[in-house]
Amino acid sequence: MTHVLVTGATGYIGGRLVPQLLDAGYEVSVYVRAPWKLRDVPWRERVSVFKGDLSDPVATRRAMNGVDVAFYLVHSMSAGRDFVSAEKEAAQVFADAASAAEVRRIVYLGGLHPDNATLSKHLASRAAVGQVFLGCTVPAIVFQAGIVIGSGSASFEMIRHLTEVLPYMPAPRWVRNHVQPIAIRDVLRYLVQAVSIEEELNRTFDIGGPDTLRYGQMMNGYAVEAGLPQRHIAALPVLTPWLASQWVSLVSPVPRQIAVPIIASLQNDCVVEETDIDRYIALPEEGLIPYRTSVRLALTREAEGQVETSWQSATVPGAPSDPLPSDPDWAGHTVFTDLRERESTASTGAVWDVIEAIGGEKGWHSFPLAWAARGWIDRIVGGVGMRRGRRHPSRVNSGDVIDVWRVESINRGRMLRLRAEMRMPGRGWLELGVEPTENGSRYRQRAVYFPKGLTGRLYWAVLLPFHGIIFNGMAASILRDAEQAMVDAT
Repeated sequence: MTHVLVTGATGYIGGRLVPQLLDAGYEVSVYVRAPWKLRDVPWRERVSVFKGDLSDPVATRRAMNGVDVAFYLVHSMSAGRDFVSAEKEAAQVFADAASAAEVRRIVYLGGLHPDNATLSKHLASRAAVGQVFLGCTVPAIVFQAGIVIGSGSASFEMIRHLTEVLPYMPAPRWVRNHVQPIAIRDVLRYLVQAVSIEEELNRTFDIGGPDTLRYGQMMNGYAVEAGLPQRHIAALPVLTPWLASQWVSLVSPVPRQIAVPIIASLQNDCVVEETDIDRYIALPEEGLIPYRTSVRLALTREAEGQVETSWQSATVPGAPSDPLPSDPDWAGHTVFTDLRERESTASTGAVWDVIEAIGGEKGWHSFPLAWAARGWIDRIVGGVGMRRGRRHPSRVNSGDVIDVWRVESINRGRMLRLRAEMRMPGRGWLELGVEPTENGSRYRQRAVYFPKGLTGRLYWAVLLPFHGIIFNGMAASILRDAEQAMVDAT
C-alpha cells in the first residue's frame, strides 16, 4: 500500500485531501503542530498522527519514515518581516527529510503566476518554496493553482461579501485583471491523482478551471448565482493593495492578515499558460467545473451546513496557543475569574443545544452592542474581530472557530471551552457547561483571564463593571432559550 504523508492537515486544503486519500486506498500519516485540532474529525482514527514543527529536522525526519509521497500544503498567512526566509527554511527542512527517507515524490500546491513578472511578497514566497522542492534530490510535482472556489475558502468568502454588501463598488484596477479560478473539487482531484502518476516528474504544472474571467466578472457571476442584481464596479487607480485590504477587512469577515496576501496576488493576470498536466491526469468526462457551477456548489454546501473545512480555522499569527492550565498549575500566576452558576428546569440536552450553537448568527445572548464594539476594536488593531462566524450553525469540533474564539476543548453534552484569539494584554478563556440535577440542570459559566503585566490588570479592571451585565445576561438568556425550546417541543 502506498504510504502518503500530509502536512497542513488542519488547514483548508489538507483537511479535505486526507479523507479523499483514505478513500482512494492509501495509507495516510499527518504531520501537524496541534494534534488536538484533529480530535473530532471523522477520519482521525484512520490516520497516523505525528506532532512537530517544520522547523524541527528531527521530528520532520521521523514523520517521513516509510513514506512514499509527501504533500506540502503549508503556507504562512503572516505578514511578519521574516516570513519569506522562514517559509524557505521550513521547505528546505522538509526537502532534506524527504531525501534522507528516500521518499519517492513531493507534491506541493503553490499559486498561479505569470512568468517574468514582479510578484507580490507572498506569491514570490510561494514560488520560492516550489523552487526549493524542484532543486532537491526528490522529484517534485509543483501545482500552481489559481483562485480556489469552494465553500469555506477565503477567496470565495471575499468575493461573496464584497458582492453582497456593495451594490456599487469603487475597486482597485486589479478588478480588470484576468484570473482563472478553479473549483476546490478539481484541486483535490489533481492532488489525489498526483500520487499514482507513474512517470518520474520534477516540474511545475499550471492548473485552473475552464473559465478565464476578470475579477469583476467573477463578482457578478456570484451575484447571478446568489440571485442578486448585477453590481456596478468602478476601477480606480488610487487604491493600493494595502488600502484595498483595509477595505476588504471592513466589509467582509476576512481579517486583514489574510486579505493582504490574497489581494496582493491579484496584481497581475493569473491564467494558465500550459496544460501539460492533461498528459498525466486525464480530464473528467464532464470536464473541469465552470466557475458559476463551483459558486453554486459552494452556496449549496453552506446552506446545508456541510462545510468540511474553512479559512476561519486558519491559525491566527500571534494568537495564544497554550491550553488552559489545570487549577494546580495556577500557583504563582495572577488569574482573574468570573463564575456564574444557575439552576434551570430545562434538561441538560436542551441547555447543551443552546451552548453548542452560541455565536455566529445567533450571537452571544447578551449586550450585542458591547460584543460588536469589542469586535470592531479588535479589527482596528489588526485582530480577527467578531465576524469570522462559525463553520456549522449548531455543531462545533475541537479547533473550530466561533467568532473571536477557538474551541479548545469539548465534552459534548457537558462542557465547551473557548480560547480567546482577540488582541488583548493577556490570555483568556470562556467555559460553558451543564450538568443534570433532580429538577432539570445546573448551568456553569466561567471566564478565566491571565493578565500580562500592569496593562493586563488595568484591562480587566476597566471591563469589570460590564461583566455583571454581559455574563449575567448571557447565563439568563441561554437558560431562557433552553426552557423555551422545551416548551416549544411539547
